[in-house]
Amino acid sequence: MKKLINGILEFRKNVLADYKETFARLALNQRPDTLFIACSDSRVVPNLFASTNPGDLFVVRNIGNMIPPCQDIQALGGTGSVAAAIEFSLNILNVSSIVVCGHSECGAIKALINGRENIELVNLRNWLKFGDPLFDQPKTSLIFDEHVNPQNRLSQRNTILQMEHLKTYPIVQKFIDEKKVTLHSWWFDIATADVYAFEEEFQKFVLIDETEAPRILAKLD
Repeated sequence: MKKLINGILEFRKNVLADYKETFARLALNQRPDTLFIACSDSRVVPNLFASTNPGDLFVVRNIGNMIPPCQDIQALGGTGSVAAAIEFSLNILNVSSIVVCGHSECGAIKALINGRENIELVNLRNWLKFGDPLFDQPKTSLIFDEHVNPQNRLSQRNTILQMEHLKTYPIVQKFIDEKKVTLHSWWFDIATADVYAFEEEFQKFVLIDETEAPRILAKLD
């Protein structure tokens, strides 16, 4: 908490002036172009590794970057913060991209590997059920780099799984069919601060560098 308070003072003293105009504009409206679904892990900071400014991303963060399938939300009477964010970002904010971003050394994935039934915290145990299909279904044809350890391989597979959950929402499928939105699976390596994008044609996560970035951008045109 001390770091937060001192950070606010530092922001007011040395940074705020540079953002005055930006925040004054954002006070009237927000127009992010991307819904960014990431893990709550404190080491994963999308605005930092993607060099984005306030107003650029509509961010949803939860443990394990999970997306409950639409049918699960309907069974609960339509309640769910992730589902609400999906609807709001597409219908109201008109985002043109959705990114689901997993990361290395994910605690949620480690907990799943150790057995969800062994988790004592009830709400956490129930929430992580959206990762159960990782073990229920045959392994995908995903190709992994040699340096990616088993836990991180499962984390990459989870990112793909949650993307499949995202596609169960009729509003998402509608926007895909109308070519109003593009979907992207990313994976952040904490140790190197590298970001990888899943390329379906290669069936692997590819480092977003000077070669990969143009490939992604070309698909947005």
